[in-house]
Amino acid sequence: TMSQTGQPGAEKRADHAQESKGNMERGKGKLKAGQKEDSHTCCGCRFPLLIAFLQLILGISIAVVAFIMTGISSSLLTRETPHWAGIIVCLVSLLGFYLYCITYLPDEKTFMQFIAKLVYFLLCAVGLVLSVLAVAFAGYHYSLINAFACSEEEGACICKLDPEDPIARTFIYSDVSTCFSITNTHKLYLLLQMALNLTQAAVCLVGCFVMWKHRYQVFFVGLQLGSGSEQQWQKV
Repeated sequence: TMSQTGQPGAEKRADHAQESKGNMERGKGKLKAGQKEDSHTCCGCRFPLLIAFLQLILGISIAVVAFIMTGISSSLLTRETPHWAGIIVCLVSLLGFYLYCITYLPDEKTFMQFIAKLVYFLLCAVGLVLSVLAVAFAGYHYSLINAFACSEEEGACICKLDPEDPIARTFIYSDVSTCFSITNTHKLYLLLQMALNLTQAAVCLVGCFVMWKHRYQVFFVGLQLGSGSEQQWQKV
């Protein structure tokens, strides 16, 4: 009788051991899958390294071209040489590299990580606005140069919108060797600035979208699956 009553208990213990072993195997499989996912995301999904790299290249290019433009004439305004748009985006890219170097998580685990991601989002938005402003200023100046009638006088280039109008608006570019540097060279630099700043604005917009998507489109819903000892959450 004791052997007969002890046999169901032994079967229960064996079933429980097999179930525990199965749970451990499933847990190891999930752990390996999670490790594979983390190793995959380290290559570029935790934070898009390409965005920060493009921001750095575009920011440096815009700043260099802007400083070259300042050598054409000392009369050029700051809005016409948008080095400020390039410098701010260079700073944004450095913060992006910092976010890539640390453990990037969609849900903030530390206060410093939350601050860094928030500052990056805000700086991307500022870089987007500054890039659009640089495009607007460059486009406006380019349209004026197309309508200029210029003449050289004592080391300066004097340009008018309407040479026959005595009270027409006049633009004086000092420290200029010839008017060719204004009507042609400077105009080409303006076209280059418009192209670079448009590209930079698009990259900053993508950076803002990525941060917004990771913050508000990656979350866990309160749907619990399985038993109390094994909690699974559905990710959407």
